[in-house]
Amino acid sequence: MTELVLPAPPTPTVAVAGSSARFPVRRIFCVGRNYAAHAREFGNDPDREPPFFFTKPGDAVIDDGAVIPYPPDTQNLHFEGELVVAIGKAGFEIDEAEALSHVWGYAAGNDLTRRDLQNQAKDMRRPWDFAKGFDRSALCGPLVRAQDMGRPAGAIRLSVNGETKQEARLADMIWDVAGVIAFLSRSIAISAGDLIYTGTPAGVGALEPGDVCATEIEGLPSATLTIARG
Repeated sequence: MTELVLPAPPTPTVAVAGSSARFPVRRIFCVGRNYAAHAREFGNDPDREPPFFFTKPGDAVIDDGAVIPYPPDTQNLHFEGELVVAIGKAGFEIDEAEALSHVWGYAAGNDLTRRDLQNQAKDMRRPWDFAKGFDRSALCGPLVRAQDMGRPAGAIRLSVNGETKQEARLADMIWDVAGVIAFLSRSIAISAGDLIYTGTPAGVGALEPGDVCATEIEGLPSATLTIARG
């Protein structure tokens, strides 16, 4: 056994629907601009580029029902409702026709974003890390095994205090789940425990203290968080 000079940090995990067992999280990949309408609302042409990715640390993940403080260093915290894909089998240069065999399960999620910091980073041509990879920035609802549900289809919806803010069909994604996995695996060997946040529809907006924000996807448990007051 390897001797460590410090205690090893705990492994981040997310809930599994209908089970007391939890899914260990290794890395979190997020797809940018994967819904055409969302790309256009930020002034981008969705037909010009392949998918691109940014990352969050694994320990940024939080469970459904989390109550979190309003993050520091921002005055413009945004919600982004997303389908989350949990990888259960490693692979590199995966053929698109085989990509779904690497999926362990699916969940509803929310890619929280410090939008003002992201805009500053874009203006200065700097990385997005502080805008995307901050503490408690990756909400993930309970995972449902792919073998129990097949491939998710239907609607994705995000609400704030019961009011719908984002609504689309998963079929509206520019790159579907298999395409995202195949493309990502050309550059990085994916591993069991990786999560992929597959992009958000149009309608992103700000959250304030006291807001309750819920992502709902047909066939999956909802993923809800509350921004604490004060």
